[in-house]
Amino acid sequence: MYIGEIITADCANGVGLRVSLFVSGCTNHCKGCFQPQTWDFEYGQPYTQETEDYIIEELSKDYYNGLTILGGEPFEPSNQIEVVKLIRRVRKELPGRDIWMYTGFKYDKDLIPGGCRYIECTDEILDNIDILVDGKFVEELRNLMLNFRGSENQRIIDMKATRKSGSVVLSPLNT
Repeated sequence: MYIGEIITADCANGVGLRVSLFVSGCTNHCKGCFQPQTWDFEYGQPYTQETEDYIIEELSKDYYNGLTILGGEPFEPSNQIEVVKLIRRVRKELPGRDIWMYTGFKYDKDLIPGGCRYIECTDEILDNIDILVDGKFVEELRNLMLNFRGSENQRIIDMKATRKSGSVVLSPLNT
């Protein structure tokens, strides 16, 4: 996996102060994407053990609320293999931090068994994140007044409630 950027002290990609990891590689190619350079699976730098250690060290500072993983596309199969390892480590070493993920894919279509981005570790990822912002960015539905998303079709999903109930539960942040 490659990463395009790590942003520390980020407040745009989730509630509170966050460490945001932008992974590289995306097959969605949304018109109007704010980071089209991250479509390239080899954009930026390779994700290494040192990268992961840096993220954990930074995230361990008292003032962070959590980690946000976005891209590019974290749910591209090659990215999920590394993303799940980072999520495991955050849950083990920093259980008080929340985890947000952004995807251009639909939770209840593409990330379920038989879906186009479902692989052996997808359920583990989904079981261990707090918020999933799903859906492609649609330029014609762009709305700068929305919380934590760029277009009106995108949803902010409460993953703990969703996994417990078996159907999509939207976060109150959708309003």
